[in-house]
Amino acid sequence: MTPGGTGPRVAVVGAGVVGMTAALALQRRGQAVSVLDPRAPGEGASYGNAGFLATELIDPLSTPAMLGQAPRLWLDPHGAVALPLRYLPRLVPWLARFVAAAGAAQVAKGRQALAALNGAAVDAWRRCLADIGAEEELLPSGYLLVWESPKGMAQARAQAEHLGRWGIDAQLLSGDAIRQREPGLNGSVSHGLYFPGAYQVRDPHALVRRLSEAFVARGGVIRQAEVGRLEPRGAGVRLHTDAGELDADRAVVAAGAWSHQLARGLGLEVPLETERGYHLTLPERGQALRQPVGSAERRFVMTPMSCGLRVVGFTELGGLSLAPVQRRYASLRRHAGALLANDRGLDHSAEEWMGFRPTLPDSLPVIDTHPACPAVHFAFGHQHLGLTQAAITAELVGALVLGEAPALDLAPYRVTRFQR
Repeated sequence: MTPGGTGPRVAVVGAGVVGMTAALALQRRGQAVSVLDPRAPGEGASYGNAGFLATELIDPLSTPAMLGQAPRLWLDPHGAVALPLRYLPRLVPWLARFVAAAGAAQVAKGRQALAALNGAAVDAWRRCLADIGAEEELLPSGYLLVWESPKGMAQARAQAEHLGRWGIDAQLLSGDAIRQREPGLNGSVSHGLYFPGAYQVRDPHALVRRLSEAFVARGGVIRQAEVGRLEPRGAGVRLHTDAGELDADRAVVAAGAWSHQLARGLGLEVPLETERGYHLTLPERGQALRQPVGSAERRFVMTPMSCGLRVVGFTELGGLSLAPVQRRYASLRRHAGALLANDRGLDHSAEEWMGFRPTLPDSLPVIDTHPACPAVHFAFGHQHLGLTQAAITAELVGALVLGEAPALDLAPYRVTRFQR
């Protein structure tokens, strides 16, 4: 096999972590692959995530418990849920689908589907990184989920028991045991869960750059271009971009929060909404914690990375055009300062960032082939789990492109599941 592949020409739309892992997976199987994105690899949502593989997140976002908590979280000025009022009229149809997804049968199916992807995630990442000699990018870190109020003890126990039934090891620890394991936290923690099998990456942006460099070194092509439309042509597909037209034998849509626009151009309506995620990165505090730490009550995460301490939070459903809301950064500073033993770096020196997570009402991604255009495949909508599920998604969509049976049942992730 030549470095660039001698098989069919495949165009991957999107140079985030899902797109780049898919491009590498296809290239590894002998395909000649081009990646198209208006920005450099990893400059979108992949740039700003929490940096750990959240394999314990097997419950859909829409559940009766979450719906019960949502009004309080929304009304709290520092709460984890934000619905900008000027965007609310556009959001109502999506919210109706989100509420409907909280039915018991749908939650059970969603949990099964998320557990299937997350259960295969770490091994898929090991295979991906071993292939390019980058195993050191994935770190066995463990993860702490902490509560400040003793009233949360019953919730922690129930969560540990629930996850245990799914084979996820979650160990209940006292506040003293947590502080011994994580001296970077102050004395406000009452108790928590420790996940010994958790992994993180050193820096998600650097990881995507590493993937792209390996892809290009093997003959892959990255084009800085925005794809506006896909047009089926014979047995292949034509990509209409702002830099001209490109013909391919196959196309993979992995364009994150913009993917539904390309699907719409092919006759499919996918109710994708944009979760605007916010982060702070404290460049001088990369050693502030030993492992990722999440707050069950404040609903944010802090992860030590090679680029600094990353502070991530918020579910803000606000589309693609509104400007960042500055008070979100103030809330992240407030939450991090309440838990860190040393809050140095939470000032103007912290990097502020906002990006777009693609989210569907049932919390499941789309991993599928277009029902009427077999040359077009989809890999998008991973909400908070894009980094976690990228490598296994790449393997699954690679099987679809090559006409092979995928390793998992892809029925829960079909693109037509929302069609009426």
